[in-house]
Amino acid sequence: MLDPRSESLGPNKARKNWNSVGDHAPAYLINLWLATGEQKYADMLEYTFDTIEKYFPDYDHSPFVQERFYEDWSHDTTWGWQQNRAVVGHNLKIAWNLMRMNSLKSKEKYVELAKKIADLMPAVGSDQQRGGWYDVVERLLDNHSRCHQFVWHDRKAWWQQEQAILAYLILAGILDDEEYHRHGQEASAFYNAWFLDLEDGGIYFNVLANGIPYLAGGNERAKGSHSMSGYHSFELCYLAAVYTNFLITKHPMDFYFKPLPNGFPNGILRVSPDILPPGSVAIASVEIDGKPYENFDAQGLTVTLPDSQERVKIKVRLVPTA
Repeated sequence: MLDPRSESLGPNKARKNWNSVGDHAPAYLINLWLATGEQKYADMLEYTFDTIEKYFPDYDHSPFVQERFYEDWSHDTTWGWQQNRAVVGHNLKIAWNLMRMNSLKSKEKYVELAKKIADLMPAVGSDQQRGGWYDVVERLLDNHSRCHQFVWHDRKAWWQQEQAILAYLILAGILDDEEYHRHGQEASAFYNAWFLDLEDGGIYFNVLANGIPYLAGGNERAKGSHSMSGYHSFELCYLAAVYTNFLITKHPMDFYFKPLPNGFPNGILRVSPDILPPGSVAIASVEIDGKPYENFDAQGLTVTLPDSQERVKIKVRLVPTA
């Protein structure tokens, strides 16, 4: 039996944090709902974001959310490396995913918190001179500073640039806000200028404030780090394209599938590229094995698969409609 109060958990005994509460959504829950449409996943997503909106804001004390808690939701400000510190990217990640959730079940409080985070973060978490987003800073100001101090130094982590890009692109697209679009473009520009190794390939994990790769020893410093998985890499490339094309520049996109025979209940393939505002995207055309195919629901974003025991190649063209 799993026991959150087991002594074997050490400092993690009866603790909650952003990763244990919120990361369910982008890591797998949203994709589960997109693939299945099952209500139980939508309900778990709603519970997750209601929990985040209720417990994580701490704006009477800090412009950053509170990330760690004891089991009764009292604040844990002494845990390990985090203490009372903010991970800038986690704040941006909350804003990004709140906007996704709002397109599944609209709640004013989701948009309000997403906008509050997006409005606060540039001044306290970004490099106002050179561009890019910092890593970990103190949540509270000390008595002699007007800036939130760096915990280690002025490094910038690749995945936190990703959170900024996706947060501001989806906010810009849904709310039609030029300032959010500017932040999204600037974050993209810094990432593309400094994180890509254009000679040997790959993406640097950290760079210093001026963009020079940070390659010091230890964990999570090289391009092959355990945490540089497809999760963040695919997420950034894919969703940045989805938000830009469908919500901002209004361009069509082609998506390709090769489903397993009998792999989907009732032969229904759901092709929504993300949780986008209802009615903002529709299917324009479908091809199966290179031939036009008409058995699809353009507004429902589903394709009824042919009765085949072979894996067919499916091309779906989606177009913005709003």
